[in-house]
Amino acid sequence: MERPEICKIKEIVVETPTVKTFILDRKFLFRPGQFAMLWLPGVDEKPFGYSSDRSFTVAKVGRFTEAMHNLKEGDLIGVRGPYGTSFEPLGDRILGVAGGIGAVPVVTAVEEFSRKGFEVTTILGACTKEELLFVERFRRCGELILCTDDGTLGYHGFTTEMLERLLREDDKFDLIITCGPELMMKKVVEIGRRYNIPVQVSLERYMKCGIGLCGHCALDDEGLCVCKDGPVFWEDKLRYISEFGRYRRDGSGSKKLI
Repeated sequence: MERPEICKIKEIVVETPTVKTFILDRKFLFRPGQFAMLWLPGVDEKPFGYSSDRSFTVAKVGRFTEAMHNLKEGDLIGVRGPYGTSFEPLGDRILGVAGGIGAVPVVTAVEEFSRKGFEVTTILGACTKEELLFVERFRRCGELILCTDDGTLGYHGFTTEMLERLLREDDKFDLIITCGPELMMKKVVEIGRRYNIPVQVSLERYMKCGIGLCGHCALDDEGLCVCKDGPVFWEDKLRYISEFGRYRRDGSGSKKLI
């Protein structure tokens, strides 16, 4: 296993009340959708997707991410990666569906696809307008449709409801890419199948090694490792994954309902 590369935090950007972006002092060669293992000495090591070639965007949801949010400019963190699979373009028209912190891998993907000449549309959702991520970055890539659960900005409702509405009017997309809450992604996959549009999904699971050795992120029933065989999966692979959209496992291996 490779050693973490020690990086200095050059800048910290407060994105939302619960999300910060940490800009580091070096660039990384990664493909959209890949992740790195971030290490805080004395705390832990956890996986995070790249939000740019020199940054990671982190939502405060637990002990490790709280420690991340307490870091200051000039502090050091370890970075090990990049690892995993990435989003792949298909056809000419690509639709992104992002919810919450799931905007991180989707925005890097649509930025790359837009630069390469693909026509990009994105549905971006959050619980409220203050939690919408990377709005201007998404807008620069193509059409952007905003959704909030509480109706404070854009469509009042879920991204999947807007997806259904959009595809009823225009089902000529060649590919859907998605990241966000797993129940949302499961619904995106079901909608994509109804409209015969292939879907790529970015999954999150408990990880320790990040390179397929420990098996903590193996998926029932196929045994695919999210760190090595994912985190981006084509939806046809997920047909044979019994846990997708139903449960995941914690560090002890116990099932936790989604």
